[in-house]
Amino acid sequence: MSTALQLAITTIGDLLLGSTISKNAEGKPLSSINLVIPPYQRPYKWTTKNAVQLLDDIIEAKNQNKETYRVGTLILHYDTAKGAYNIVDGQQRTITFSLLLLALNENEGKNIPFLNQCLTDEMHNARNIPNNYRTLERRIHTIADSRERNELYDYIKNNCELIVVITEDISEAFQFFDSQNARGKKLYPHDLLKAYHLREMNHLDTTQTEKVVKSWEDLDQKKLALLFSDYLYRVKEWIKGNRAEELNEHNIQKFKGINRSGNYPYAQFFKGAFAYADMVNQSAMPFVSGMTNLVPFQIDTPIIAGKSFFDYAKHYFEILKDIQNNNKYEGYFINDNDIVKTLDLRHYKNGVGNGITRLLFDTAVLLYVDRFCPTGLPSKSDKEMLEKQFVMYAFIWAYSLRAQYYNLGWQSAQNYILGNDLKNSFNIYKLISEADSPVALLSVLSDKLSPLHNNNIKANMNDIDYEVNGVYQNYLYYFKINKFIESYGN
Repeated sequence: MSTALQLAITTIGDLLLGSTISKNAEGKPLSSINLVIPPYQRPYKWTTKNAVQLLDDIIEAKNQNKETYRVGTLILHYDTAKGAYNIVDGQQRTITFSLLLLALNENEGKNIPFLNQCLTDEMHNARNIPNNYRTLERRIHTIADSRERNELYDYIKNNCELIVVITEDISEAFQFFDSQNARGKKLYPHDLLKAYHLREMNHLDTTQTEKVVKSWEDLDQKKLALLFSDYLYRVKEWIKGNRAEELNEHNIQKFKGINRSGNYPYAQFFKGAFAYADMVNQSAMPFVSGMTNLVPFQIDTPIIAGKSFFDYAKHYFEILKDIQNNNKYEGYFINDNDIVKTLDLRHYKNGVGNGITRLLFDTAVLLYVDRFCPTGLPSKSDKEMLEKQFVMYAFIWAYSLRAQYYNLGWQSAQNYILGNDLKNSFNIYKLISEADSPVALLSVLSDKLSPLHNNNIKANMNDIDYEVNGVYQNYLYYFKINKFIESYGN
């Protein structure tokens, strides 16, 4: 088979019952099609509603005498080493069509080779596959006339067709998958970045690429999208003193990084640093010396394109998850912090203004951890500088903004970050990125932060000392005890 992308068309019957793709671009059949669901695939998520909808659509097409009913696209990666056609896109329909053929004709359906692989060893599969089969079976039994059921079976076999895309290049398969799934809608920036960096991995073998993709797909995709759009992108912009409006297809360049052909001196420097970290981590040096693995990433430095981008994404995904989990201590991050307990209260999680303010706090902590908190177990002084001092200063900085507004929007927040006439308005991200030690940073923040006068505070100051089960219900309590409110009680 050619390594170029191939287009073909197949009937459902040829594919599932005959292990054949009906005809390629030259009009010839492709035989011995061993369909496989690879380990990086997502679970079978179609519900009974999806399955019945597919069946009803087919019945409608048959009743309208449609000679051919196109039912979607199947994207296959041909693994030459295993002789397998891995399903990159189209798994949901392929499984459902298999169940449908089995429900309509058990004698022939039980011989579908695709169903011989283990499909129910995953939680969603184990629930959805039996449920959908039983539902389809019940729906089919509402067709009383056996002749009609046989005609429906033949129609699905012979008249329902899939467009098939086949390639031996797994990176190309995933790129086609991303563009196909957009279906006219704008892709998320992190999807576009995934496709770009997969192209930069075309020198790696299939096994490595599959492992990288599986690791990416295992991450919560909504949270991954937010990691790039709300956290990494904004921090990168704010460090430079820029407004951070919206991450989109026009400004994702900063996440494309340095590719293999980049030979400018700055590119060689970062590629050399990354190669050194990789060499050390692959050697016995960390184990022998007792040092931790070197982390070759910093938010405000370029990314190395390709596989390292996926490592970069997972690295910051895990850091942010740990920072935002106040009940679990992992390594260097916030643990059981009293201020964060208050910020985690429901009434401080609702509303646009509260969401913006918490984002400012979280991004400041993320940048501090990225710059000053190496992996591994921290010393007592390191923990105290983060948990007792920096968290307090980051909180005072972020929530000084919230305290001075009844209704807070993004434009006001951006003005505050970049510098305006509000109390404690300064670019904390730039200060963090320019500091050469935590001690130096904390000293600067101590000098720059000043108390709010209670006349300027728009937030509710009633019951400032009220607490429930040890958790203070008003964040201004921490302004008060840390002496960041002037004239309190006058």
